[in-house]
Amino acid sequence: MEFTTGGRLEVRITAADVGKRVSVRRLNDSVRSPERFTDTVGELVSWEGGVLRITRRTGETIEIPERALVAGKVVPAAPPRRRGPAATVRELQETAARGWPARETERLGDWTLRAAGGFTARANSVLPLGSPGLPLPEAVDRVVEWYGRRGLPALIQVTTGDAAADEALDAALAARGWAAERHALMRTAALAPVADTGADTGAVLLSREPDAQWLAAYGREGGAEDARAVLTGGPSVWFATVPGAAIGRCVVDGRWAGFSALTVAPGRRRQGLGTLVMARLAQQALDEGASAAYLQVETDNGGAAALYDELGFTTHHAYHYRREPRP
Repeated sequence: MEFTTGGRLEVRITAADVGKRVSVRRLNDSVRSPERFTDTVGELVSWEGGVLRITRRTGETIEIPERALVAGKVVPAAPPRRRGPAATVRELQETAARGWPARETERLGDWTLRAAGGFTARANSVLPLGSPGLPLPEAVDRVVEWYGRRGLPALIQVTTGDAAADEALDAALAARGWAAERHALMRTAALAPVADTGADTGAVLLSREPDAQWLAAYGREGGAEDARAVLTGGPSVWFATVPGAAIGRCVVDGRWAGFSALTVAPGRRRQGLGTLVMARLAQQALDEGASAAYLQVETDNGGAAALYDELGFTTHHAYHYRREPRP
């Protein structure tokens, strides 16, 4: 990424470039990062109050203090990307919620409060798909109270860049001190290519319930009953195992096959086992009439992202969680 003219770093953007795609370099805090600079590419969505907000291609928005900016320029628009199956954000969010169901839910207007003993953020957060039916401050207070009665921190899942209402919710929570965490992507793909990888899937065992070996390989924190309830919930759930090597999970719901819990043992990685597990689960989902695939992956999981890219998954939308301030 070249920012210099005659060896000098230059800032060649201004607030007049809001709405354009830019590439910027910022100076890092030497205490928090060993790297001197961080580069960011994305759309400059605002430049106000001495802060630049840049939305990356993933949907994540980065805030950069103007005083930390050491270089910047306008860059060409990103090339067009492959698109996955047509779907609205709401359809995917509702499908994913059915495929990873909380043990307890309660409605607050168009919001769904979900709890499962703390097993995963997805099953222990608010899914806001519209208006809570109350002024936002009152709704947020109700959320905090509801999770507090269950001994859980309040989390709200926020879609990034989908609609003005989502942006407003995100900004309002940030203003109340709710921290953003666990940035993730919803990715989709046509199902048939995932199944048709040419891999010999005969070594993959399928079952309707996760056995002790599967659960040990998954290794996620949470109560055993809560974990089993979430993992086995959903319209048609399958668990895949390559003994001693890899596991995965798939839930079939109409046209959608939702993949999760793909895990490969550290000593068996880069041997095609992730592709093998995905292919076998996709074959089963095709047999049940599904035609499209989705999965959710955190943005810092580079290894998984590379595999999903190879299988044809593209980003549909981004989301993250906002956590209530700690006392």
